[in-house]
This record gives sequence, C-alpha cells and structure tokens, in this order.
Amino acid sequence: MKPYLERLQEGVLLFDGAMGTRLYDKGVFVNRSFDEVSLSNPSLIKEIHSEYVQSGAQAIETNTFGANRIKLKGFNLNDKVKDINLGAAKVAREVAGSEVYVAGAVGPTGEILAPLGPLSIEEASFCFREQMEALVDGGVDLILLETFKNIDELLLAAKISKNVAPHIPVQAQFSVGTPNLDHYDEYRKQAIDFAKQLELSKYVDVIGFNCSVGPGDSLEVLLSIRSYVTKPISVMPNAGYPKKIEDRYIYMATPDYFAEYANRFVDAGATIIGGCCGTGPEHIQKMGVAALSMDVGRRHIELKITAEDVQTKTPQPLNERSRLGHYLNEGKWIETVELTPPMGTDLSTYINKANELYTAGVDFINVPDGPRASSRISALVASLHLQQNTHIEPIFHMCTRDKNLIGLQSELLGCEALGLRNMLLITGDPPKVGRYPDVTGVFDIDSIGLTSLVERLNQGVDLGGQGLPQNTNFVKGAGINPTSATLDTEIERVYKKAEAGCDYFITQPIYDVEKMISFLDKIKETKVPVILGVWPLASYRNALFLHNEVPGVTIPQYILDRMKTHDDKEQAREDGIKISREIIKEMKPFINGVQISPPFGRIKTALDVLKVSK
Repeated sequence: MKPYLERLQEGVLLFDGAMGTRLYDKGVFVNRSFDEVSLSNPSLIKEIHSEYVQSGAQAIETNTFGANRIKLKGFNLNDKVKDINLGAAKVAREVAGSEVYVAGAVGPTGEILAPLGPLSIEEASFCFREQMEALVDGGVDLILLETFKNIDELLLAAKISKNVAPHIPVQAQFSVGTPNLDHYDEYRKQAIDFAKQLELSKYVDVIGFNCSVGPGDSLEVLLSIRSYVTKPISVMPNAGYPKKIEDRYIYMATPDYFAEYANRFVDAGATIIGGCCGTGPEHIQKMGVAALSMDVGRRHIELKITAEDVQTKTPQPLNERSRLGHYLNEGKWIETVELTPPMGTDLSTYINKANELYTAGVDFINVPDGPRASSRISALVASLHLQQNTHIEPIFHMCTRDKNLIGLQSELLGCEALGLRNMLLITGDPPKVGRYPDVTGVFDIDSIGLTSLVERLNQGVDLGGQGLPQNTNFVKGAGINPTSATLDTEIERVYKKAEAGCDYFITQPIYDVEKMISFLDKIKETKVPVILGVWPLASYRNALFLHNEVPGVTIPQYILDRMKTHDDKEQAREDGIKISREIIKEMKPFINGVQISPPFGRIKTALDVLKVSK
C-alpha cells in the first residue's frame, strides 16, 4: 500500500460512512459511550468496519471520534483514553489489513478554548496529544480531524498531531453548520475563511469538511472553497435533511441520490469522498460504483501515438461523410428525435416509428446506448436496422461504460464497415442508476478520450499507434451540460472535447434559457455547432423525476410550479409541449438544431414540438 498522500495523487479515494449511526442501528443506546464499545464489544466494531470494506471503502475511520479525556469524563472513562484509542486502532487495522487505509478519528474536545471558554491551550494540547499518541501506537495511516467548528481548535489539533508524529498525514475537516437561506453569504464566507487558514497551515496536508449538511449543500461548500485550496480536498456529507414536496417531507439523500453527488464532488475537485451521519454501507457502495470507475476515465483521456513513423491520412471532407455531416458543413437546421431501442428483440414498432418520423420531415434519429444503465437491444443493431429499412439516418450513441478500449475500437471499425458514420460519443450513465447496480462499469476512458480515439481512426491510426489500411470517416459529436452544478469544470471539458476533434455538441435537456444563452457565450470560441436537447414534460411527476433523478437535468422552479397546476394528464402533456416550443423559439437564433426526446417514445409529442421550428 502506497503512502496516503502519494495514493491521493492517483485519483479519488473512497472513505467509509457513519460509525455512530451503525452502532445505534445495531442496538447500542445513545446514553452510553460509543467509543468505549471498541473495548467492551470489539467484534461489533470489527463487523461494522468489515461492512464498509466489503462495500468498497478504501479507508476506514477508527471508532474514536469522542475518545478524548474531556468527553470520556462524562462517562467516567477518562482513565481509559489510551486503552480505548489503542484498542480501536488495532481493531480497524486488523480489518483493513494492508489493502485499506486506517484514519485515526479525532473530534473536538467538547469545550470552548480560552479566552472565550474555560479550556486552556495547555489542557487542550494535552487532551489531543494523549489521544493521538495512542492512535499512532495502534498503527493508523493518518490522523483525521473531523467536525471541528472552531478553526483555532482545529489548527491546534493539527499542530499537536504533527508534533506527535511528523511523518503521519493530517486531514483536517471542518463543519460550518446547516446553511440558512437568509444568511447564506455568511455561511459561504465562513467556509472560505476556514479553508484559507487550513491552506496556509504547514501542519495540514488535506483540507475537508464533513457533517451538518447533506450532499447538495456540501457541493455548494466545495464550489465555494476550491479556488482557495491547492491541497487535496475531502467531502463527507451527512445523509441530509428532508425536503417538502407536495406537502410531504421526503429524505432525498438516498444511496442513489448520494451516488449522483459523488460524481459532482469529483467534477468539482474533491479527491476524497465518503459519508458522515446517517450514511451506511449502501451509501458508500453506490458512491464507489458511481465515482471510482468513472474517475479512471477522467484520468486517462490522452491517447499518445507510440509509433513515430506512422503516416496519418486525410479524412473524407465533413460534407461528404453523411447527411448529418452535410447539414453541419452547410449550417442547415438539424432536427433529430431520440428513440430508445426496445427492451425485447422485436424492432418492427421501432422501424414503424422511424418511418413515420421521416414522412413528417425528420431526417435523423438518435439511438441511445443503454440509457440510464439499462440493458436493451444493441444500439448498433437498432442503428443498422434503421439504415437498412428506412430513409432516416441514425446517430449512434457510443458510451465508454460497457466496453474497454479494444472493444470500443473494434465496434468503431465495424460501424465504418457498415456505413454507420454518425456518432454521439458519451461517457455513459454509471451502473448504479439502472436495474443492475452491482454491474461493473469499464470506463477505460471518458467521452474526451473516446473523441480522441475516433479522431485518430479518422486519420488512419489505431489506439496502439499502428497505421490502418483505411481510415474511418465518422461525424463525431459529444454531449454537454449547460446547467451543470460544476459549470467551470463543464466548460473546461467542452473546450477539451472541441480540441479532441468534436464536430457538433448536443446538450442535456434544457429548461433554463438564460443559463443556456450564457453558456453558449462562454463556449463560442470552440466554433462547434450546438444542437439543443429538448425533453417535453409529460406531468409534474415526470418533471420531478427528471429534476431529482436524471443526472445532468435541472428544471427551474417556475417550470415545476407551472406543471404542478395541471390535474388533467392531457393538459399537462399539452403544456409540456408548449414549454418546449417556447424554449426552442427563444433559442433558435443561437443554435444549429434540436434533438427531441419524447417521453415514453411518443413520437406524436415530438412532432407536435417540432411544429414550432418549421
């Protein structure tokens, strides 16, 4: 196992979740010391650690958050500080072995530091030193200072930790409380102030925050502090607090919801992710599935030609590669409808829908590749049937989730041989969002890397740097998300996709026109044509699902409120179509076409929306 800080340079690291929550779930009452359970029932602590390791945690925390002299005194255990911390560290080390890191958890003393409170600097220093020495003796890999709300106490604890063991990394995590909408700026300023001071401290190796807030607010904290921090950042939110939806309080931070935010944390610059109060092994397992596999692709997007003497070929002109290439080259308005391949093997209805769309004047059909991590008939097979049995031209989605680089290149060469040249190159939804959450995603590369690979094939060079007998002639597009929660990162990725050779972009479904126009202004220097993604809303419930459950989709509150007014299904559907028409009408001067994704595959809805662009 590499030293902790060295490992962090290689990509995202997954921590465990809550210890106290699990102890309570397993029958330990709140009126006793949770830390003491490491002595009285070490097998129970071992069981919890094992649950997290089996769920994919790459680092586990010792059961010692409150195991300092001051807090233990309330349970008449202040003479057991060394025994509790040493025992907890040894239990965690036994479970972790040599494959998982052990973080010695140290929380605040529970008293206010002088001069504002009764606890002197000397007393606090002794308290921290006593606990940390026992943890180091127990074999921890790092000291984790967590849930500190007083920056002076946190900085003191970091200093003591380095005095005790200069060679052991210090991960200092603060907590700034639950944000109040009326004082959100103060909340953000406090987080920034904490981060700045930790960045300057020579005793702190990793900066982070945990507890108090759920995933959504944790993302806001991360976005606020990241420009002030050069050290690795850790994010460990609570399971959250309820939101009021349709007069009901619903806890949004389900394991799936947590997993969705895991990728957002990584996109926003987090190196370490995990969970705090209320989270369990399932939260951690789904975070890992969502973030760790995709992180591999994020970090391997450059494909380098190894053979210096390979002669590249000139691709066929864009105008001649396909009808889509001609439209893009000539600046013609593009209309495409997304049709998801069926679950079964019968493609007759699929072909009939395509013919109906072509008769109505639609020239292209987007063919998704396992959307929402679903297992359907092959998108390649569906695209081939469209090409053979209709006059419509397919746009074949290819995602990096299900195939390694060898498989991706083989499929691309097969597409060229079949004459399927229109590609939308995407990373793909992680398996956790579908019905097969335990399936492994491949993600050798992300969509940027895949675009680079296709561009190389178009130049007659394969992924190994070998020359091909014939070059491919693909028209390659990529997805973009103008309403991304991590907008700076998204814009950076858009420019990388353009640099990799993208011929066009298709946006995620857009409902906020102002944000879309602002985004287009920020990416205009790419000079890549943009096709607007449009997803007509079918109902208020459908709108809520898209907003809360579909990665990359954000619906403004005023549209949610508008859809909420409809009790009749048909009225809701008609207003959903009207909203889509309004968006297209406003956006038409700024875009090169539209892609309609009709709910439930209802092509009448798509055609009703497209009437506005005629």
